[in-house]
This record gives sequence, structure tokens and C-alpha cells, in this order.
Amino acid sequence: MEEAAVAARRCGSGGRAPVSSDVTQEQRRAIEQDCARLVALYANLNDAGRWADVAALYAQDGRMARPTAPDAWIVGRDAILAAFLSRPARTTRHVCSNVVIDVVSEGEAIGESAMLLFTGDGAPKVGSFHDRFVAVEGEWRFAERRGSLTF
Repeated sequence: MEEAAVAARRCGSGGRAPVSSDVTQEQRRAIEQDCARLVALYANLNDAGRWADVAALYAQDGRMARPTAPDAWIVGRDAILAAFLSRPARTTRHVCSNVVIDVVSEGEAIGESAMLLFTGDGAPKVGSFHDRFVAVEGEWRFAERRGSLTF
């Protein structure tokens, strides 16, 4: 994550990121809702195999690291789409919970969520996502999405 996002994660006051005084309570809630919706859309579109729509959730220069390879960044919307298109077909169900979004500014937020992945092959996988969101022309997008597996 970028330094600002890391610093925001380390802040006091119950783990909440520092919010710019320029962000009203109403704006903060709207940003949190919009970003939490991206988390849910990502799971639903991924499970539906709608790869172009998944890639469109990212900023043009966004980057992604899959839970199975959390240090292998895929950079750029086109590369993210290509990575999804190259995957073998499989049926999945992602269940996301414990979504917490922290607003950094009017144009940036960070988030964390828990993930349970069912594939039909063996035990489900448990992991998490750490996200950085940016506003692009009034729409929220993933600037960075890093997955990791707990077990």
C-alpha cells in the first residue's frame, strides 16, 4: 500500500483512518457505502465470470495481487482483464464480510474485508483483501486490491 494508506491504517482512535476536515459525515458515509459496494460487486462479478466488468472496477492504472500470489502484482486494467481471461474455467462462490472502509480524503479510501472462497474442490479457502480506492471522474474504483490466504 502507499505510505498514506499504511499510515492511515496505523492511526489511533479505534483503527479509523484520519479523515480530512474537508470531508463531511454525509460524504464519509457515501464514500464508505460506494467502496463497500465495489467489494461486493467484485465478488459477484467474479463468480459470474464477467471478467471485463471485474476489470472495469479498477482504475486504469490499478493493480491487483491474487490471494494465491499476494506479492505478484498485476498492473493496469488491461493486464488485469488478461489475467482473468487466462484462468481456467471453474465455478466459485466468494463470500465477503467484515468490510471496513476508512476514508482518507475526498478522493481516497482504504478498506479491509474477510473472504471465504468455495470452489467445490475440498475445503473452502479463508483469506482477506486489503484495498485502496480512488475516485475517478466521480466514480470509485480499486487503485489497489491485495488478497491473501489465511488457510
